[in-house]
Amino acid sequence: MEILSSRVLLRPTDLAATLTFYRDVLQLGVYRQFGDGEHVGMVFFLGNGLLEVSGARKAGTPSSLVLWLQVRNVEAELERLAGLGTVIEREARAEPWGLIEGWIADPDGTRLVLVQVPEDHPLRLDQR
Repeated sequence: MEILSSRVLLRPTDLAATLTFYRDVLQLGVYRQFGDGEHVGMVFFLGNGLLEVSGARKAGTPSSLVLWLQVRNVEAELERLAGLGTVIEREARAEPWGLIEGWIADPDGTRLVLVQVPEDHPLRLDQR
């Protein structure tokens, strides 16, 4: 199999609130938008991947998706997001594997793990 492109698809219970969260709160860049009215969808840039938010799933159906998003400074991002009304599910802390993680959720309950790779971590080849 030759994979030419890929993206994660998220089917929220509240499409409008979820689109607003990813576009306006997280401030992800929009790769493309399609459809109109209740059938609008957006594809966001997600680092080296893409996130499509479109369609719907039944209310009360939990999201099993977890998004892992690497940022430069987890504490600064959590502070910024809290200022915008985002609930911080878990404050930033160093994990046993050496990364710093903090957790939030989108309006639909999808967990987002914000991750920072410390300067001295073996994953960081570029020490800038």
